Amino acid sequence: MIPQTFNEVIELGDGRTISLETGKLAKQADGSVVVRMGDAMLLATVVSARSASPGIDFLPLTVDYREKFAAAGRFPGGFFKREARPSTEEILTMRLVDRVLRPLFPKDYHAETQIMIQLMSHDPNVMPDALAGLAASAALQLSDIPFESPISEVRVARVDGEFIVNPSFEQLENADMDLMVGASADSVAMVEGEMDEVSEEEMVAAIKVAHDAIKIQCEAQVRLAEAVGKKETREYEPEEKDEDLETKVREMAYDKCYAIAKAGSSKKERGEAFSLVKEEIQATFTEEELEEKGDLISKYFSAAHKAAVRDLVLNEGLRLDSRKTTDIRPIWCEVDYLPSTHGSSIFTRGETQALATVTLGTSREANVIDLPTQQGEETFYLHYNFPPFSTGEARPLRGTSRREIGHGNLAQRALKGMIPDDCPYTVRVVAEVLESNGSSSMATVCSGTMALMDAGVQLKKPVSGIAMGLISDGERYAVLSDILGDEDHLGDMDFKVTGTEDGITACQMDIKIKGLSYEILVNALQQARDGRLHILGKLTDTIQTPNEAVKPHAPKIITTTIPEDFIGALIGPGGKNIQELQKETETTIVITEAEGVGVVEILGNNQDGIDTVLTRVAALTFKPEKGSVYEVKVTKLLDFGAVVEYTEAPGNEVLLHISELAWERTNNVTDVVNLGDVIDVKYFGVDPKTRKEKVSRKALLPRPPREDKPRKNSQPKETKKEN
Repeated sequence: MIPQTFNEVIELGDGRTISLETGKLAKQADGSVVVRMGDAMLLATVVSARSASPGIDFLPLTVDYREKFAAAGRFPGGFFKREARPSTEEILTMRLVDRVLRPLFPKDYHAETQIMIQLMSHDPNVMPDALAGLAASAALQLSDIPFESPISEVRVARVDGEFIVNPSFEQLENADMDLMVGASADSVAMVEGEMDEVSEEEMVAAIKVAHDAIKIQCEAQVRLAEAVGKKETREYEPEEKDEDLETKVREMAYDKCYAIAKAGSSKKERGEAFSLVKEEIQATFTEEELEEKGDLISKYFSAAHKAAVRDLVLNEGLRLDSRKTTDIRPIWCEVDYLPSTHGSSIFTRGETQALATVTLGTSREANVIDLPTQQGEETFYLHYNFPPFSTGEARPLRGTSRREIGHGNLAQRALKGMIPDDCPYTVRVVAEVLESNGSSSMATVCSGTMALMDAGVQLKKPVSGIAMGLISDGERYAVLSDILGDEDHLGDMDFKVTGTEDGITACQMDIKIKGLSYEILVNALQQARDGRLHILGKLTDTIQTPNEAVKPHAPKIITTTIPEDFIGALIGPGGKNIQELQKETETTIVITEAEGVGVVEILGNNQDGIDTVLTRVAALTFKPEKGSVYEVKVTKLLDFGAVVEYTEAPGNEVLLHISELAWERTNNVTDVVNLGDVIDVKYFGVDPKTRKEKVSRKALLPRPPREDKPRKNSQPKETKKEN
């Protein structure tokens, strides 16, 4: 018996729809829903434990998003032919959904919660990651798990000046703005995307379009939950509270923390000072009280610490390092720091430092993307590493973290639009964060810009980045430029913006408070622009324009094309020709087919080797034109002519027949030419009689005048004698 299903349809306003269905699949989950757009279908489920594990004082939320290869009718790659660890793109989608959902769970809800979203059917005209947030939220609305309000996420692209909600892959390729926005009906919570140097006003306009679409999707979730029968929110054990203890700790901690915050000390110094205050407070309690209330004391101290820092900013406009709200930390930069890399730079801003390197390669080093929903290659990519020593910690290394993937992706999106279309290289940037006290991803953008310029990559324009913060008490607010790590943790917003002098190239925003007004958002963007341009000036003071050429030890790359029919000849049987040529010239040669021609990339450190390859390629594809004159060199002498080689195509030979050497009768070839002689010949094409190519030397020589020869029997006749 087919179970009863419930459906809601969301109109996108242009004939496309999104449907929500529940009641048919995964009914043992706390909440489940199928989201469909076109032929794309996602199943989202949510399950949460009935009680929290002992000692857990945070929300152990896991968001998992997977694209199944079967959804696109494809087999997974690899030996086992099975989906394994998530791809970079899947991890980025998980992070987007997590960042919007997490703040809307009750702060005292600590039960293990797992949200799983999987693409079950793929539509080439639908980008499924834009539906993941809607699917996760709808599953939560259908459950009894405590959650503040429905949310959704949409992608907004601008194509030919028009905004499109949830565009297709094809539409996105022609867009100058790609923005993912997550929000509830009354508040924007997350913005992330890349843009083609757009203005702050254009970005805000895109966010408003997205928010209007999200409001409609939130209403549909409410209607669906009501149709099914909204479940009573489950009971859970709230956190322990002690108002008297909270008041006591705040009275002991607040003033001291305020004074430390106002002192303007370094990260290490104020960290030690705050820890000392905490220890002094703990010392006022007995061992029994600490054992019973120790966790609460720590929690209430943190709250007093946070309140003191925030109040200092709102009351006096001062920050932890004595800066004003608009001040940028001191900056110093250096390029060409590492002698053996193809490009390198150091960017240091306050106590945050990033070292970037650039490596140049051929298309063979492109990053291959093989997903159920997307296949292709990236010829520019950036990797971000955040080792524990950068924050003075010692912890195990367990592979690349989701945070590292997210920060690297943001920096990559910031820079990739400035890589010229005709850049012949595959470019890899690696950023090593050596010190961190806030905004290491923006330091990565700045160091990456300088390293690319140092490597000789002809960036269209340099890019800088800045992280903005916000502190608000509902009535007063302060926008903070170039935030510290503590300000990120204690503040209400983390807003990263990158761009050139002419506009924004990428952004990432997480808002931790409800009801952020567009006025505050616009002010933050304008303040960010001033900060970006200040930082950009520091970068261009260090390296004003890209180096004109790559470094002497960096590989040079030359790209040429050959007719498709000649690819096999260049490669040779079993790759013999190309392998021998690479060995002889100490180069790397990569051949790819594109639009009916063979694209030949030649990479090498030795220009002579590159020139040799170019000469061989030219010789292979050389086709003389009928009626044209060519310079040739005599390479072999035969009884019936000379073998000559076109000087512009070494190795390309043709027979110069003895009869075409000169107008006079030639008995011996050496009477006219000798081995090594360089002469000109005219090309006549293929001789229809011999079916061989014909060239002539004599055709270029003046034809001798004809001599009048006496006719036979031309002697004058004797006249008859007259009798």
